[in-house]
Amino acid sequence: MPHINDPEADLLEILGFIIPLPTPMQNRVKEESLIETFERKKILLSPGEIARRIYFIRSGFMRAYFIDEDGKECTTWFRGKGDLMISVTSFFTQQPAQEYIEVLQDSKVQSLTWLELNAYYADFKEANLIGRILIQKYYILSAESAILLRTQRPEHRYDMLLQNHPEIEQQTTQQNIASYLGISRETLSRIRRKKAKMCHQTQNR
Repeated sequence: MPHINDPEADLLEILGFIIPLPTPMQNRVKEESLIETFERKKILLSPGEIARRIYFIRSGFMRAYFIDEDGKECTTWFRGKGDLMISVTSFFTQQPAQEYIEVLQDSKVQSLTWLELNAYYADFKEANLIGRILIQKYYILSAESAILLRTQRPEHRYDMLLQNHPEIEQQTTQQNIASYLGISRETLSRIRRKKAKMCHQTQNR
């Protein structure tokens, strides 16, 4: 699990890696962005609500999920420190959401409203470049995730999840992990047992 003294992710620092930010834009972000802390199990968004804010995770861990026709939770995203968490369709169209956003570990976030974000696009050319690059990044991640879940064996899906989120076993439940992988909790347990057995055999050689 993350150490208590681990530094928080810094929004301006991460944006500055993409392109140097002009001082007026840095000052606006500092003044306008809202910094909040949320406890585990907090629901930041529910179906029918409009996503008014885009969240930058300074520390913590979250997921997005929806409930299918059978009443089963289906996790679509896991996001951690340094990531953006957003209900994409609801935020950018300002229409009611169809998904939940849930805090899985106590989290500290920095957020901007839809109006604030669009004002940055209008006032700073750098904001447009940053927005384009970030949208490309998360669109690619979404496409890769969709292909992975449809073409790869459950064992490989699990390995890729651990590669992207090495601490996920401590950050959320086995049920949430199984729902993201599109498998039953029993299947996940078998995969974990098989993986543990293989690791044990390798260590004893």
